Amino acid sequence: MKSEPESRLEKGVDVKFSIEDLKAQPKQTACWDGVRNYQFTNGLCSGQCLHTSLGVLAKARNFLRAMQLGQEAFFYHSNCKEPGIAGLVKIVKEAYPDHTQFEKNNPHYDPSSKEDNPKWSMVDVQFVRMMKRYITLAELKTHYQAHKTTGGPLKNMALFTRQRLSIQPLTREEFDFILSLEEKEPS
Repeated sequence: MKSEPESRLEKGVDVKFSIEDLKAQPKQTACWDGVRNYQFTNGLCSGQCLHTSLGVLAKARNFLRAMQLGQEAFFYHSNCKEPGIAGLVKIVKEAYPDHTQFEKNNPHYDPSSKEDNPKWSMVDVQFVRMMKRYITLAELKTHYQAHKTTGGPLKNMALFTRQRLSIQPLTREEFDFILSLEEKEPS
């Protein structure tokens, strides 16, 4: 699950939300709103929550809607100096209508969405833990490139094979490999 850790104004509203912001929330829980992508791809949610059973041609919104209570996901910092995986979160409330789609002053407002048939959903996530070390996009890419030739776990990682979305699934093998990187020195 991808979010921006640095301040950026969108329609006059700061859309910054880092893992530290999540930790500061009551019960370290917040809604994951603003997913507005209909592009086809897949990639960076936990293998425990979303993986190959969804197929490879789904949408970020549909990945979000498929998340189940208790499933884990990586909290990925994007659009920053050094993108990467900062920590783990778990789903504590399954998909429900994203209220921001109906708020005219919200950057995620969608005038085409109707309250009786909302287009967009959100889930609630809770902080689980920080990664033992920050896993950078550059490090993931190095492993992906090596695995393409050796057949390693990241050989088909959607983060690199398709356009990136804010919600992206991983296979269990990809998820476990990334977790194992915490115990190793950066490559």
